[in-house]
Amino acid sequence: MQGHECYMDFSSPFGMFHIIWDPEDKAHPLRRIYLSSPGETSLNRMKNKYPKISFLASPPIREIGRLITAFLEGVPVSLEEVPIDFNLCPPFQAAVLKAERLVPSGHVITYSCLASAAGKRNAARATGHALATNLFPLLIPCHRAIRSNGTLGGYQGGLAMKRKLLEREGIAFNHDGKVPSEFLMDTGIDPKREEEDRSS
Repeated sequence: MQGHECYMDFSSPFGMFHIIWDPEDKAHPLRRIYLSSPGETSLNRMKNKYPKISFLASPPIREIGRLITAFLEGVPVSLEEVPIDFNLCPPFQAAVLKAERLVPSGHVITYSCLASAAGKRNAARATGHALATNLFPLLIPCHRAIRSNGTLGGYQGGLAMKRKLLEREGIAFNHDGKVPSEFLMDTGIDPKREEEDRSS
């Protein structure tokens, strides 16, 4: 249910992005972030969900927007300390997003390993959906989640953006566009075994 959400908009090398926030929530005003993609602008995405939303400036939200803009410009800033209210997400999605936020720059994790880290070993597909509907892209670095075969999977901002962000973080790609296993985060989970279990 929508409350009294407002928005601020920001420009970046990857197009506009919009931050939704609730001025009545002093503890956790951030509600969601919309990225633009080749298929749809962040403005259209926001208007589809919040057709009557209005602009309202906020210094804390402006600072979050500044950090995200700097990150998208390639400036080495940290987004890990920006507060997020995981209670806005269903329990499994919250578990997935919390685990994904622990993946450091320069590493990736497979959807199947992320599912195990979130407590549901064979839920790679549900994990992919949890990331696809991530309310806080970039603050939750879901661009660092890939398929077990090394392909990128999906991304709210589009695959070109996902690849560019990974390349900036030092991720190299094979000639066939896949991420080599050497960049996988060491979770203690064998991604190949996880994929075999999921397929069996």
